[in-house]
Amino acid sequence: MEAGSYIIRGGLPGRERLRLLARVMRPATLALLARAGVHGGMDCLDVGCGGGDVTTELARLVGPAGKVTGIDFDPVKVEIAREESAAFGLHNLQFQVGDVREDLSSLPAADLVYARFLLSHLPAPEAVLGQLVAHARPGGLVVLEDIQISGHVVHPPSWAHDAFVDLYLRTGRARGADPEIGPKLPGLLQAAGLVDVQAQVAQPVGLQGEMKLVSAMTMETIADAVLAAGLADHARIDAIVDELRRMAGDPATLVSIARVVQSWGRKPGPRP
Repeated sequence: MEAGSYIIRGGLPGRERLRLLARVMRPATLALLARAGVHGGMDCLDVGCGGGDVTTELARLVGPAGKVTGIDFDPVKVEIAREESAAFGLHNLQFQVGDVREDLSSLPAADLVYARFLLSHLPAPEAVLGQLVAHARPGGLVVLEDIQISGHVVHPPSWAHDAFVDLYLRTGRARGADPEIGPKLPGLLQAAGLVDVQAQVAQPVGLQGEMKLVSAMTMETIADAVLAAGLADHARIDAIVDELRRMAGDPATLVSIARVVQSWGRKPGPRP
């Protein structure tokens, strides 16, 4: 994926947001991988891996008999992922820099092809999904997680949260992306030729905890794209972020992350 269609700030600030989001999503993602059938000895491909949070989890799940490759367009995140995986003592994974909208023929075939929060940033998600399916071995799995940005739980209602969602949606669409793609995932997998397609929803929500900071951090990291699109000025963005952070610290305010649709299917053929 090229940076032009990606509205969230990259580099270290983007990595810290992904780190927070990974902690929040970890229980739901691990449950998804277990239900989809990830097991020891599998070869896995994590496309749009960011800082390698799920790549690392996959490496632990498949064990030394398996292997995992993570690919991302952001060289800063990839380098951080390499350093952290080395510190964890994991030797069954590798990372590489690459644009998933280009030819992925250099990537290995895999028993599992996984992508989280990737397709919602792409102007042509069907084409990239076709490449992901092509890299799955016959009988292999394709597992996706992605957002429906309008699907938050917030109480009491908040002008700042409404403004954040509106800006995210309009900024993404201005670059040709689809921040509402989550509910479309099962249909996309079926259209790509997968069988045994299933789906479920994950949406951490609460009155306290770092999960409540996700919206504020996301607003901060889309600020550059919002400004570039002329959809808000610095003062408006700062006011939204300040109110989102106030809400995050208020135990009387119920806040969720965006609705995450999880969907998976199997490529026709004998199971690997």
